[in-house]
Amino acid sequence: MNPNLVTPAKPSAAFIGASWVALLAGMAAYGIGLWNATMLLNEKGYYFTVLMYGLFSAISLQKSVRDQAEGIPVTNIYYGLAWFSTILAILLLTVGLWNATLERSEKGFYAMSFVLALFAAVAVQKNTRDSRLAGPAEQPQS
Repeated sequence: MNPNLVTPAKPSAAFIGASWVALLAGMAAYGIGLWNATMLLNEKGYYFTVLMYGLFSAISLQKSVRDQAEGIPVTNIYYGLAWFSTILAILLLTVGLWNATLERSEKGFYAMSFVLALFAAVAVQKNTRDSRLAGPAEQPQS
């Protein structure tokens, strides 16, 4: 780790909680939408896999970007694959929804819950890392 970097402040409990709520809300909304959808099981599997792939790739991208910023070595191939995977997940969802026989409101619902889940996954990962780097909370002196 780069010794010139300032140790991040521990995120507030409210921000940590809001990030987790957003992640769970995005994933739950997307999952409930799939559960109630009248599409074939293989279509549901496609959309579920795209969500899981998107969550993993977004977290991986955030971690590799942060590692580079902190002076932690990241190979160019991994960094490129993280970007490629995140863009590919978004592209796969976009193409799937573009060609789906769904109402526009349903397409928008899946797109928005997908974006919410990806953004929240990045925030949760960032909070987890910042909390770990900040160390244990200081106890007030009596």
